[in-house]
Amino acid sequence: MALGFGGDYNPEQWEPDVWAEDVRLMGEAGVNLVTVGVFAWAALQPEPGRYTFGWLDDVLGLLHGAGIGVALATPTASPPPWLGHRHPDTLPQGPDGVRRLYGSRNQYCPCAPAYRRAALAVTEALADRYAHHPALRLWHIGNEYGTACHCEHCARRFRGWLARRYGDLDGLNAAWGTAVWSQRYGDWAEVLPPRRVQYVINPLQDLDYQRFVSDALLECFAAERDAVRARNPAVPVTTNFMDFYRHTDGWRWAAEEDVVSLDTYPDPNDPGAALRGAMSKDVVRSLGGGRPWLLMEQSPGAASWRPVATPKRPGLNRLWSLQAVARGADAVLHFQWRASRQGAERAHGAMVPHAGPGSRVFREICELGRELAELSGVEGTTVAADVAIVLDWDAWRAVELDHQPHEGFRYVDRLTDYYAPLWRANITCDFAPAAGALGRYRLVLVPNLYQVAPDAAANLAAYVAGGGTLVMGPFSGVADPAERIYTGGWPGPLREVFGVRVEEHWPVLTPLDVASAALGDFTASMWGEWAEASGADVVAAYRGGPLDGRPAILRHRYGGGTAWYVTTLPEPDALARLLARVCADAGVEPVVAGLPPGVEAVRRGDRVFLLDHR
Repeated sequence: MALGFGGDYNPEQWEPDVWAEDVRLMGEAGVNLVTVGVFAWAALQPEPGRYTFGWLDDVLGLLHGAGIGVALATPTASPPPWLGHRHPDTLPQGPDGVRRLYGSRNQYCPCAPAYRRAALAVTEALADRYAHHPALRLWHIGNEYGTACHCEHCARRFRGWLARRYGDLDGLNAAWGTAVWSQRYGDWAEVLPPRRVQYVINPLQDLDYQRFVSDALLECFAAERDAVRARNPAVPVTTNFMDFYRHTDGWRWAAEEDVVSLDTYPDPNDPGAALRGAMSKDVVRSLGGGRPWLLMEQSPGAASWRPVATPKRPGLNRLWSLQAVARGADAVLHFQWRASRQGAERAHGAMVPHAGPGSRVFREICELGRELAELSGVEGTTVAADVAIVLDWDAWRAVELDHQPHEGFRYVDRLTDYYAPLWRANITCDFAPAAGALGRYRLVLVPNLYQVAPDAAANLAAYVAGGGTLVMGPFSGVADPAERIYTGGWPGPLREVFGVRVEEHWPVLTPLDVASAALGDFTASMWGEWAEASGADVVAAYRGGPLDGRPAILRHRYGGGTAWYVTTLPEPDALARLLARVCADAGVEPVVAGLPPGVEAVRRGDRVFLLDHR
């Protein structure tokens, strides 16, 4: 087995005489895996009940003859115009009540019966024909799931979802707190998806709908997955996640796949792109339980949807591709193989750009193919980490609901705050759910856990009591999963673990001064808390202003372990100093120490990758 290498192949956009050249060039580049059919529904089914598979038979035959495997996609992310024309109720409706029409992609309602029937029918037809094709290596279900709809089909399914969750209307009213603003429901027909309202929507109605949309999309994925598995259970199934996408719960979704996949498009103009890329790759590896994963999409050049679509400079695609391999990828794929001459993505980068094979990009693709082929033995190996960062989709969604104390408090920014200094120090991190298995980690970081469930609180407490080191950031332990605020002080059920009681959250517009003999004085931003120690040692305290003398950072022995609570957002250098001390105390060491800034080190299996981002 070798590392997979290739990309999205869209032969339906080209005449058959181009296909032979494509396959020849794929051989020249060392391509061994291509994704076919992602946007081919209209080509496969030009009208209801009529399938035209002849062209796909020919393409798969050419690819198999050249020794190139296929990740065959179900084309259900982009229905053909005939579906929306004949069944307008399959088109998604926004919270403003306006239907989005066909003429683009992703124009489907995941709850519309006609869409589900049509999607399953084309999936079953594909599986009946190709489930045992010798070129087939992988099923790729849908594409970048995330479409939300607020129509009557969704309203009916949402009511059923709520009835299963809360039992009856009394349970719903209690959970949603409908005594506030006279919102009590007396009939299920009154319950709606979040739509445009006069002022602020009920926060748990909003949060529950986000949960529901993720589940509704997962039902669509599972129906297609089950259809292809039924025809040949030996072929693995995946779908492609978008990095840091709030609307599909990665932990729930990854459990339904055989292998997880990532689409990632860091901006070449962003000086933090390498950091963000590493972080998304660590997330997707963690979603798959540490098993190897697939880099399903990246651009070899420009990403046409960016406001300024700068191509990757020479060598950057190689660098970021090897970063993916270092962090656990068993395949490096691209969007797309040959640049589209027409359509919305006509300016998007491709392995074979508009300039053709006699181009810088294609030469670099061939070099990358050769290099990946030489990395024999890395495939199937894993990446070890002593640190876990808690990633919780419910906490993410909830902390960004309307009418929170600071609208600029963003969950992924808080994760990045804590990930960045460890990445720069070449300390590898996994990500983990709050209620997941944490015992094997020397250190667990919780940059934010605004909403914490009782089982998650008990899990974190047990981790510390058992000898672990835990660091938690501000605005945590505030509410339960029903968005009920914990009373008596925060971080709610974790107050005893951290030896602190927060009385007030204190978002600010100007920097806060913090004094610390142990860490050095520093400034902090955006957030402070009126807290008091209740057993914890104060490591840093606010200086001046209304929080003067209040603890900013606390350290508490709890059972056999140590819990740190950080009530603010320290400046980057100060947070790096704090985490360096915590790592040293916990016995966490870098993969390689003493490297120059900008050089990334990752250990995968028995190899160490050194990546120079300078």
